[in-house]
Amino acid sequence: MNTRLSIVALALSSLVAGHALAADASVGKTRDEVRAELAQAIRSGDMIADGATGQRYNQIAPQLYAQPVAVSKSRAEVAGERDAAIRNGDLIADGATGQRYNQIAPAQFAAVRADAPVVAAAPSVGKTRAEVKAELAEAIRTGDMVADGATGAKYNELFPTSYAQPALAQGNSRDDVRAGRVESRSSNGG
Repeated sequence: MNTRLSIVALALSSLVAGHALAADASVGKTRDEVRAELAQAIRSGDMIADGATGQRYNQIAPQLYAQPVAVSKSRAEVAGERDAAIRNGDLIADGATGQRYNQIAPAQFAAVRADAPVVAAAPSVGKTRAEVKAELAEAIRTGDMVADGATGAKYNELFPTSYAQPALAQGNSRDDVRAGRVESRSSNGG
């Protein structure tokens, strides 16, 4: 009984496998399909020219074969890439040396990373107009605004005498120290 069952299972599995292979297009191609692929490979130079290096004809002499057409970008995509390059400072600043703005003045573009993904600006939802105006007035009053775009120096750093300096933390007064010593002596029995 087991041998009959094994034979039936073997026959069914080979039948199913045969149908699966027949459905696969890469298993068998017609003669015309192979000829069409060969003709296309010859036209595009996509055939091995040098067996030692594995280079193809279109790699050895690319001028003899049609180059693939670059996929064009929409106007909005190009504008988005340009805006990102401006924000990141990734534009050529000096044509003679090829330096970019973010290389010449890294402090100006330090907050924006070139490798960060470009994200569409979301509307800010946190502060009211009055709060922003108050922050601006405070920054002007304290000199906490960028004065030199190349170095990123602020007004209060360039002209420290023109702006009020932050108050340093006050220590204990002389009387407070004396009172503390008297208290510690009395609690230690001294």
